[in-house]
Amino acid sequence: MNSVVSPSPLSVLESALGAAALRHRVISDNIANVNTPGFKKSEVNFEQQLDEALNGAGNKMALARTHEKHLPLMERQMGPSIKQITNTSMRVDGNNVDIDAEMAGMAKNTIYYDALTQQIRKYFSGLRSVITGGR
Repeated sequence: MNSVVSPSPLSVLESALGAAALRHRVISDNIANVNTPGFKKSEVNFEQQLDEALNGAGNKMALARTHEKHLPLMERQMGPSIKQITNTSMRVDGNNVDIDAEMAGMAKNTIYYDALTQQIRKYFSGLRSVITGGR
């Protein structure tokens, strides 16, 4: 048996939900500091890591479980990272927060978060249906 281990749907949704929550906090911090001289905004990076974990990009040799009695392989851990943007300035005082862009990012992230919670609900609904035999 030669099975390649990939992240479970629930772990992917859980990681994405955590990233969306972190992104919300980071955007909120950016908005709160829109008038702070010298403040540099931050961004959350997650989608590229998610793509790499799901598609194996940058992973030239995937681990495989060659026998059913072997211990399961650990899934690749994925998680968001925060990056501070220091090479731009929106104003003379060095602050680089664009309030319009941040508000649009907040709206986009809220829609993304809601979509993720719907997918988690759908996942557990499917599990419930399997357990109860469709009743």
